[in-house]
Amino acid sequence: MSLFGATIQGRCAEPEIVYLWPDVAPGETGEVGQERDMTRSTDSLVGGKPVIRLGNVSKPSMTILRPPKDKETGSAVVVLPGGGYTILAWDLEGTEVAQWLNSIGVTAVLVKYRVPKRANLEKQVPPLQDAQRALGLVRHRAKDWRIDPARIGVLGVSAGGHLAAVLCGNTQQRTYPAIDEADRVSCRPDFMILIHPAYLTVKEDGDKPAPRVEVSSNSPPSFLVMTQDDPVRVENVLLYFLRLKQAAVPSELHVYPTGGHGYGLRRTEHYVTTWPDRATDWMRSRGLLENRPGSQQGLAR
Repeated sequence: MSLFGATIQGRCAEPEIVYLWPDVAPGETGEVGQERDMTRSTDSLVGGKPVIRLGNVSKPSMTILRPPKDKETGSAVVVLPGGGYTILAWDLEGTEVAQWLNSIGVTAVLVKYRVPKRANLEKQVPPLQDAQRALGLVRHRAKDWRIDPARIGVLGVSAGGHLAAVLCGNTQQRTYPAIDEADRVSCRPDFMILIHPAYLTVKEDGDKPAPRVEVSSNSPPSFLVMTQDDPVRVENVLLYFLRLKQAAVPSELHVYPTGGHGYGLRRTEHYVTTWPDRATDWMRSRGLLENRPGSQQGLAR
């Protein structure tokens, strides 16, 4: 429980941990070592605080963190932390994001997907299996968690943003053999929030769309944030946003001049760290923060 820190407070429900796979995750052989915090004493601070860098994840799970019952809106967001597909920035881009979502009445589903990259596989292959499985499980069990199955979104940060975009472009069929009924419901998110996403374009190939990052008229409404001085390059969101526009997908893009990369929700002098306020407004504008637990209306579509 210590990994969740300040997200457990007040009248919020106790977090519920659900392992994604009933047995061993697809293709896992147990070679990555023991799961642990990989942070070193020499690692930089963010917003004056250290970051939990969770590594060697081979038993993926999702943690359901629900707001106080009297604040529940019925909306939920599956959270995919970043970390370059090497580690997961567990608090900075995970539990702290969940805490903000709970504060606006949204159930957060924090996914601990597999890292680091597995040998002889594209970096996103096992994480995409985990993300598809998580989305299906949330929609399948929506009633249990008082979630509207038509208002389940995804939020990804950095590499998690890439994973979210890959997920949203690969929803027609699972990338693993179906296990149970959760794999027979849609794994398409109803909306998407990308915070300084990585790997959306291929710089060495004239910024062409990266493989697996598909966009179509079926892509969900999207909210994107990045800075001009981000070393990952602002082209990632600019060109992805243009593709969304060309596909007539309702989207909102915020580009800030400074702030770099990897700021999470920790407020600094850079205005990009106010992005949760903008995202809250966007979610409200789409009817996602209306207090309608259990509603079957597809308000985000």
